[in-house]
Amino acid sequence: MEKINIVDNKLADAKKWGNAKALGDDLALTDSLGAALESKIPQRMNYTVMALCCQGECHYAIDTHEQTVKPGDLFFISERHIVDFFTSTPDFDCMAIMLSTDFYHSFVLNVRNISSLLLFSTNHPVVKLLPQEIQTYGNYFGVIREQIINKEHPFQTEIIKALLLAMFYDMSGVIWRVEQRGVKGQTRADTLFSKFIGILEKNYREERRVSWYAAQLDISPKYLAEVVKQVSKRTPNDWIDQYVILELRVLLKNSSKSIKEITELLHFPNQSFLGKYFKEHVGLSPSEYRKS
Repeated sequence: MEKINIVDNKLADAKKWGNAKALGDDLALTDSLGAALESKIPQRMNYTVMALCCQGECHYAIDTHEQTVKPGDLFFISERHIVDFFTSTPDFDCMAIMLSTDFYHSFVLNVRNISSLLLFSTNHPVVKLLPQEIQTYGNYFGVIREQIINKEHPFQTEIIKALLLAMFYDMSGVIWRVEQRGVKGQTRADTLFSKFIGILEKNYREERRVSWYAAQLDISPKYLAEVVKQVSKRTPNDWIDQYVILELRVLLKNSSKSIKEITELLHFPNQSFLGKYFKEHVGLSPSEYRKS
């Protein structure tokens, strides 16, 4: 089988696009997303994109699933997902907000904020917005863009983080509306995956064994692994580690808890074990990450 080359699409490169406005290598806003993503090579996203289509259309595949975006559609491309076959009409225009993973984790208040958007974007990569929701997104986009330009303000980063957090809470109404409507034609695999994530959200602090989660769903660990891989392109262990690392990052950055307290809260055997686990996934020790 021929090997498929995949290029990494980095936010550091994205901030150079057209009229993009950027805050370091952590945040970029642009209305020229289409030209940047057009490529003959699949691209693995190393950041999260949330964009509102204003005019024209674009077509792409995300993890091999084809998507079409039209005016009024909000579309998500989460970090680690692979985008391919991206094309757009000449008049394609969108308001795109792009966030590095670390920057996103730095302003959210808890892991549920992160996971709700992550799970929602997995199940609903393209969502049709209502007129008021379009206006809300556009208002935040404009204000955040102005704050990025205002580089002289001594609390620029803090203001932008606060605006982004407010936007995510405000736009969570979209998540509520779509989920209340229900998902037509949802497969058994989709249902099992959603149940797995729901159980994981409540238990990741105490349980990190795939076999335990499979038992709660009354299925075998092998079947759980097959379902999760099919739906999300990740393994159950990937998801478990993701939740634990997200929680560790939030606690280290946004709380005054000691590393010993965090070790006990997340039921690690000892601080040394936690340190090795965190460094394996993040590349820094907990204390180094807290100071960074």
